Amino acid sequence: MMSEKYSARWKKILLIAWPLIIANSFWNLQLTIDRVFLGMHSTEALGAAMAVMGVFWVPMALLQGTAGYITTFVAQYFGANEQHKIGASVWQSFYVSIIGGLFFLVLNLFSSWFFGEIGHAAKTQALEVEYFNALSYSALPTALVAAISGFFTGLGRTQTVIWINFVGLILNAILDYIFIFGNFGCSAMGVAGAGYATSIATYGAAIFGIYLIFTQAHENQFKLKSQWKIDLPLLKQFLRFGLPSGLQWALEGLAFTVFLIIMGRLQNGEAALASSSIAVTVMMLSVLPSMGVAQAVMTLMGQKLGQKNPEEAQVITWDGVKISSIYMLIMGLTFWLFPEFYLSWFKNEQNALLWAQVSELAPKILGCVAIFTIFDSAYLNISFALKGAGDTKFVSAIALIVPWPVMVLPAYLLKDRPNADIVSWYFVILYSLSIVTVLTYRFRQGKWKSMSVIG
Repeated sequence: MMSEKYSARWKKILLIAWPLIIANSFWNLQLTIDRVFLGMHSTEALGAAMAVMGVFWVPMALLQGTAGYITTFVAQYFGANEQHKIGASVWQSFYVSIIGGLFFLVLNLFSSWFFGEIGHAAKTQALEVEYFNALSYSALPTALVAAISGFFTGLGRTQTVIWINFVGLILNAILDYIFIFGNFGCSAMGVAGAGYATSIATYGAAIFGIYLIFTQAHENQFKLKSQWKIDLPLLKQFLRFGLPSGLQWALEGLAFTVFLIIMGRLQNGEAALASSSIAVTVMMLSVLPSMGVAQAVMTLMGQKLGQKNPEEAQVITWDGVKISSIYMLIMGLTFWLFPEFYLSWFKNEQNALLWAQVSELAPKILGCVAIFTIFDSAYLNISFALKGAGDTKFVSAIALIVPWPVMVLPAYLLKDRPNADIVSWYFVILYSLSIVTVLTYRFRQGKWKSMSVIG
């Protein structure tokens, strides 16, 4: 009997999670396709693209994470059987997406100055500015996709999210091939072409998502067409919880960005940055199943709290941790045993000396990533569960406090020492262990059981 209940709970999580895993894979594959094509274009372009994604992700994570927090509002309203209030909440997320996306373009005015201050080689700086300026046009549609996906996810209808992201993936692959290398009569744009390809592809995904969400059936059930007006009290409520949720990813993104910048300024900076870029790219792909499970946990947490059933929500969270940990342990072993497989994705011998250094360093960093992701899989589930309850301020506060003294500062202090590249990654492992320990303690305290984002 107990095993049947256990199996049923895992099945419930995985039914919601598997479409999200695939959808997240499509979004990350867009970025990976960019990097693989850019790696074929030049190793310098690959390093520049990864550095830019670190910088780009900080404000983008704030916007995307805030817009996507609509998942919790939808889940809790759905669980509380107040479905007629969902439409107004979704529109507030849309307004945040549009305003934030337009404001994002202002950052292009400061990109040359910012990347000049980072201090990378002049050629790398020029590539970084090109890529950032092109990629910034993807901010608005990315936020809209997050909001639309959050609506379907909160309802547990995650299979729809697959198709939205699939449209973006296919468009991105085609446009990368055309813009980066200059095929079909287009001028070769290199790293800028990768950014424009991602931006246009994401607009395609957003337009398709809008088509799917604004149906008469959704109007009848959720009032999605009629409740389009700005609702200031509801908008304030949404930002109260959504901004800290987005801030969590922005703060973590900022810490990792500074970490990668430090890698680029080591004595073997080009090799350290390229190796770390490869490792982070592989890491982002490997954690997608854990991310999908965590999103499923967040959805079920919201629905169960809407139903006033926190005890079941707690059990679901620990089930999510177990599922993700088992998967990540198996995945981590492949980093140790088959690093050459992952390196082969990015192989480029135009600069043979640089690639030789990368080939030696990257497998060591992948070994660190194997350990990091095991702790990170637990962290994802617990942090998403807390956010699904509305405990977003605590989660964002920890993201602000923990990474700097544990990960970033040690890397900076070690930057002039031998083996600083690999030793710095040891502190990345320590960071993941520290943050999951703190959030586990918070979750066990149980304060989240009495929380709600819908009043």
